[in-house]
Formats: sequence, structure tokens, C-alpha cells
Amino acid sequence: MRDHGGNMDWAISHYGGRAGDWIDLSTGINRVPYPLPALPAEVWTMLPTQAAMQALRAAVALHYETEAPVLIAAGAQAVIQMIPWLAGKPGLAKVLSPTYNEHGAVLAAAGWQVQKVECLADLAGADVAVVVNPNNPDGQTFAPADLLALRAVVGRLVVDESFGDVAPALSMLPHVRGSAGLLVLRSFGKFWGLAGARLGFVFGPAADIAAMTAMSGPWPVSGAALHIGRIALLDRAWADATRARLQAEVARMDALVQPAGWQVVGGTALFRLYETADAVQAQERLARAQIWSRIFPWHAQWVRLGLPGSEAEWARLKQALATTDATCAQATP
Repeated sequence: MRDHGGNMDWAISHYGGRAGDWIDLSTGINRVPYPLPALPAEVWTMLPTQAAMQALRAAVALHYETEAPVLIAAGAQAVIQMIPWLAGKPGLAKVLSPTYNEHGAVLAAAGWQVQKVECLADLAGADVAVVVNPNNPDGQTFAPADLLALRAVVGRLVVDESFGDVAPALSMLPHVRGSAGLLVLRSFGKFWGLAGARLGFVFGPAADIAAMTAMSGPWPVSGAALHIGRIALLDRAWADATRARLQAEVARMDALVQPAGWQVVGGTALFRLYETADAVQAQERLARAQIWSRIFPWHAQWVRLGLPGSEAEWARLKQALATTDATCAQATP
């Protein structure tokens, strides 16, 4: 099933309220976003220019410390949609699972034979192998050395680092240049908290980047996204401070859920995954407090939560969890 977090329309239709009443913790998107700069009128009134695209490419190269060829796209999802067509014809794809479900779904829709595997070594032999690092939703991580070894036994290795900004030491970006068949995806919206900008990047061999550039057309992203992305990526102080804040808040979140009896399964500094007695029931109880969470149709106990973005949101989550705990206690014979 191609279910996703961020489905606030569904939550509101089922539980009521207005969009502004809700705290959306279902996505893992940073709820303390990069402060939007003043936008010049031309980013809305003119077609995006090649000069603006090149300025963002320069900022990307500086921020990620790489000279690898890069495509600027309308989010990592836009890149995922193009990957099946790079090979020319469908083949065997293996996806390390469970993970973000769009990878397998998009490949299958394009005619690929898709196998979900649970072990890194089982990806060997694939024409396309997909690894999300850190993984969504459990936060599992993989060392670059292990991924480099895997690269030698697959046709093309796709490493989705959409949550990689909180774990830069894990990145495969230093290994992209000169490594045939390695694609590394990055999402701008999650760490910078500006998912509506629809901005993402893919780094890889020049031939693959050229092919995807042709697929994406002359104006793949908006002028506003180019402008915001350049300014944000050059603000290293904000990025460093945000990593430190998020790491501190992970411990706060894990401590907050303990009274409800939830157990930590994993996660990253942008989201946490917990095991509960009943995920549907846990989501419903949080939803009554207008806090939206992420559950999974393939696991009856797992609940994923992003981190609150203000003290008021932390207080609401604490109260909702306490109410959940009290409700369970009252229902116990």
C-alpha cells in the first residue's frame, strides 16, 4: 500500500478540527523550519533562470562538500520517479525493507520485478538495489564501507539519504564521484523543514545525471525554491545548531513516551519509532488531542512520531500521552 504520513486531510475528515488546530508529527519533517528570507518578486513572476539554477548548484557543492554531478529536482520523490527509466528496460530490483514504500511501488509500476529483502547482503545480484540510510521508519544505518562493498555486486545502487542531514558521517557523497552506478538522493524539505518548497537533489555518474536532467525538463523546480535553497544551504551555522538541537530533543522525546509504556524501536534525530500495545488505538487517542502520528498497515504495534516544534507543542504531546496512559489504566480490570 502506498500510504504516507502527512495525510492531514484524512485526519481532519475523521477527527474534526481545522488544519491550524493540529500538530502534524506524522512526517519526520523538522517543525522548526529554516526562517524564510524575503523573496524578490521575480522568483514568482519570471521563469526560473539558468543563472539561479547554477547558483544553487554552487551552494549544493559547498554545503555537501562534493564536486559530483548533481540534478536539482522537485523533491527526492521526483528523482525516485525517474530511476526506473535509467536502465532502458525493466529488470530485477531489490529494496531493503521495510522502508519508504515509494521506491518499490514506483519500480513495480514501471514493470520491474521487485523483491523486498531484509539483509544488506541479500541485495546482491540486483539490477537496481535500493537502500535508505538512515532508514525510514526504523532509523537503521549502514556504514559507507559496507555500501561500497555492495556497489560491486549490483548493477546500480540507489542510496536514499533523505534523512541524512542529521547523520553526515554516514553519507555516501564522498564516494559518488568516480563510482559508476551509484546514485545518492537528498531531500531539502525534511531537515530544513520546508517540504512545500519541493526541492531535492540526486548525485551520481555524469551519464545518469544527464539522462535525468533530460527527463526533468527545462524548469524542474520553481524560482522560489532555487532562491530559498541557495540561502539555506549556505547558512552552515543554522544547520549545525539545528543538528545539536534535534539530538538533544531525541532524548526528551524518548523520555516523554515512557509513562505511556511505549518502547523505543529506533529512529533518527528527526523522528522516533515506538512499539505500542496497539498502534491504531494509540493513533486514535493522540488524534483526539489533534496530534497526528504515523502508523503502518504492515505492523500492528509501531507508531512513528516527529519531534514537536515549540514548547506549546511539547506540552500538548505530554498531556495527550498522559491522557492515553490514564485511559489505559482506567480500562484495566
